[in-house]
Amino acid sequence: MNTHVVTHPQLLPRDDKFEAALKAELEGEVRFDVGTRGRYATDASIYQIIPKGVVFPKHETDLQAVLSIAAQHSIPVIARGGGTSQNGQPIGDGLVIDMSRHFGGILDFDKSSRIVRVRPGTVLDTLNTFLRKEGLFFPVEPSTATRCTIGGMSGNNSSGARSMFYGKMADNVLAIEAMFYDGEQFRLGAEPLADNMSPRIRPLMDRLISLAREHREDIETIFPKVQRRVGGYNLDELLPKDPNLSRLLVGSEGTLALTTAVTLKLSPLPKHRVMGVCHFPSFRSAMETTRHIVALQPVAVELVDNNVLVLGADIPMFVKTLGDITRGTPNCLLLVEFAGDDPDQLGHDLKRLDQCMSDYGFHDAVVEVVEPARQKSVWEVREACLNIMMSMKGDGKPISFIEDCAVPLEHLADYTDAVTEVFSKHGTRGTWYAHASVGCLHVRPILNMKEEDGVRKMRAIAEETSALVRRYKGSFSGEHGDGISRSEFVEPMFGSKLTRIFEQVKDSFDPENRLNPGKIVRPLKMDDRSLMRFKPGYGTPVPSKTALDWSEWGGFGGAVEMCNNNGTCRKLAGGTMCPSYRATKDEQHVTRGRANTLRLAISGQLGPDAFTSKEMKETMDLCVSCKGCKRDCPTGVDMARMKIEFLHHYHGKHGLPLREKLVAHLPKYAAIASVLAPVMNLRDRVPLLARLSEKYLGFSARRSLPKWRRPWKQGGTTSGPGAVVGDGRDIVLFGDTFNRYFERENLEAAERVLEAAGYRLHHVAVSGESRAMCCGRTYLASGQTESARAEAKRTVDALRPYVERGARVVGLEPSCIFTFRDEMKALLPKQEMAFVEGKALLFEELIATDLAAGKITLPLKSMEGRTAHVHGHCHQKAFAAMGPVETVLRSVPGLEVKVIESSCCGMSGAFGYAKENIDVSMKMAELSLLPAVREAAPADLIVADGTSCRHQIHDGAGREAIHVARVLAGALPT
Repeated sequence: MNTHVVTHPQLLPRDDKFEAALKAELEGEVRFDVGTRGRYATDASIYQIIPKGVVFPKHETDLQAVLSIAAQHSIPVIARGGGTSQNGQPIGDGLVIDMSRHFGGILDFDKSSRIVRVRPGTVLDTLNTFLRKEGLFFPVEPSTATRCTIGGMSGNNSSGARSMFYGKMADNVLAIEAMFYDGEQFRLGAEPLADNMSPRIRPLMDRLISLAREHREDIETIFPKVQRRVGGYNLDELLPKDPNLSRLLVGSEGTLALTTAVTLKLSPLPKHRVMGVCHFPSFRSAMETTRHIVALQPVAVELVDNNVLVLGADIPMFVKTLGDITRGTPNCLLLVEFAGDDPDQLGHDLKRLDQCMSDYGFHDAVVEVVEPARQKSVWEVREACLNIMMSMKGDGKPISFIEDCAVPLEHLADYTDAVTEVFSKHGTRGTWYAHASVGCLHVRPILNMKEEDGVRKMRAIAEETSALVRRYKGSFSGEHGDGISRSEFVEPMFGSKLTRIFEQVKDSFDPENRLNPGKIVRPLKMDDRSLMRFKPGYGTPVPSKTALDWSEWGGFGGAVEMCNNNGTCRKLAGGTMCPSYRATKDEQHVTRGRANTLRLAISGQLGPDAFTSKEMKETMDLCVSCKGCKRDCPTGVDMARMKIEFLHHYHGKHGLPLREKLVAHLPKYAAIASVLAPVMNLRDRVPLLARLSEKYLGFSARRSLPKWRRPWKQGGTTSGPGAVVGDGRDIVLFGDTFNRYFERENLEAAERVLEAAGYRLHHVAVSGESRAMCCGRTYLASGQTESARAEAKRTVDALRPYVERGARVVGLEPSCIFTFRDEMKALLPKQEMAFVEGKALLFEELIATDLAAGKITLPLKSMEGRTAHVHGHCHQKAFAAMGPVETVLRSVPGLEVKVIESSCCGMSGAFGYAKENIDVSMKMAELSLLPAVREAAPADLIVADGTSCRHQIHDGAGREAIHVARVLAGALPT
């Protein structure tokens, strides 16, 4: 049996000779630093094993070199895709091969035959985006489709929500090209072995086919008769007269060969889909009814349990959708999807579903969802079920180790009851979701894996559940494979005889045990704490004192540990998160990679002082504080806030560079700088000054700086808080530093619109000071939390008497207004911020809310024939504030509004000005924003509410972008 005793990466000797040999032969990158090894030590499971190093091959020659050199040094290799496995499949103490960065892409596509051949690092969503244009798709669609790779799906024999109709990976893979452990190539498919290019594979497969057929009776008797069976090796696929031999490799978890290409069977894309959301008063009633719903032949039947409904109601990105599809207070839901080309038939299917529910006592219990956009939102909730449940705060988490056991539908209700009793026996409860259609419910008991008692309970629950699965003639591994969690249960499931045959399969392909050892056969122990993320003695003593309030998570460590490694942040399209990963494809620069590095650092696993090291700084550098993770990450990992905390400690130790000082203190010297505007603006007019600013200050010479202007002269009454009437029309227009000194026309436009709408503007000043109010944003950007706290306090103290009398604070810059609603709560005591709750609004939020309520009217003239292309600031997206922007713009008669589907613009405050960031900044912008701006007609409006966004559009596309306030002001009668 394999063992693993290394706890900390710094204690694992760095194999310099092995590293040097790889670097000498590979075109792709080779990394043996402790940070990279730490980031690749985990997947989405409870396990953590530090590898020797990580390589990023660019082509097959690289792969052959990796395998050859690893064999020479007697080091095992572990192939890795998106790293989203639930059971520890792509981790180990050998060499990790990351196939996701360079080894993706479509090799061949035959539309007429519905066949595609791809590299294993191809992301499923990327493939399906291409195929949908051709009216096709690859129908095996797990919930991790935005980041899982075809190679990983093949390795795990993935399924997805629609497997009852389309089957799992083994049913849709036509051929696999691969390499043996020493780099020799071969291909397996449906063709006769005699046609295979590798003479080595022919006798090997002949032996295995004979072996399987020799034990046909055992295989046919013992292998579970459920569709969701992915445990062990697929010996049953060798029994037919003309087998597709590639299916032996499907589900082998990289233990037999290294995949280099996969040929897939495609399916026609249904023209229409409809969904019925079935409501149930109890969990058992849903389980009992599932088989009757399946008899209606839907495409999918997916469970959303009470845990998801309760937790999802507190997650901003899901509140609206759950409210839309939920009636009353159901205990759980079944999402039932029908698909086809005839909309009338689909309408009939929904009626049959409603009748079925009524027949079993559930009247008016189906909410029909027929609009594609609504269906998409519902599926997003379902696909995030795991992450929603992992959003539980505290040390107790839903743990994956019996997650996808599958049983026949006739036993589903009894099985789930029995498992619930097992949980109760061990003092816990479980969370359930997913594939009710095939009896494969994802279930996770809530355990504290930081304690020995939690690990002991895990072992007991696994053993008792395994016995239940055998009793109900199910499969212990139904979708997510064996990995570390379940390989020990292969023998109890299949018996000793078949387990020995599995070992012969392994030894036939990999006699030296070089490929992902310890999985499926000769397993690692699933409860070995030395293999786990939270090892004996684990703790997060660093930092000893935090600058921000992390009590909501039980401390900074608890907030960092909210990352469950599921990898939603690795998605390449949709939402905002994670813009730096989309630009670099580097695990170091994704939310998950940063969270893992932080966790390792604050728990002492990267050595002393790792938290404030230069290496940690490099890991955090490309976080643009977009807050996309705050919204897009269903577990609520707020990396932007974590970066503030980190920078506080880092600069506290290393000092604050001059460039960061200039940015941080901008609000304090802005008034003087504006007086000196002609001199200050020389930098962009004299090339030498730009080059000098780059050399000595670090501002890129390729980037223009904001133009200093005569500042905004605030209007409104100065009569003091006693002038507030409190009828909803009292407004304090918060003039942020950027708009005040660089783009005063935005504030002037806002004043015009607010006055035209009938609001009363109040001029608020800090008592005894001439300097304007400031939210502290520039200080937060460099971790200067004490200065930010001081700015926040002086501002809220000035605003308090006005707001407490009924005034609302309205601003133009999203990053500033959302500082009131977010970071200030972590800077100041909650009781000091309570008065401003719901009273700090963006300009467009105020207008949209009051227009909808009928409190105001705006006399806007027609802009017929004009089009506005809208780019949302990251914080607007993170706080679900894009709706008001669209609402306000659509209030302009005749104006066509088009929202640009974009992530971060890449500017992000001062980030895009830095010489070291200019390339990645522009790369972020070029992903979607700048191409969309360039496609806009010259007469079209480009709308962006963020100062940084407007600057990026100006520099990158040569177009002027304007604030929504200017659009409305331009539509007012002259």
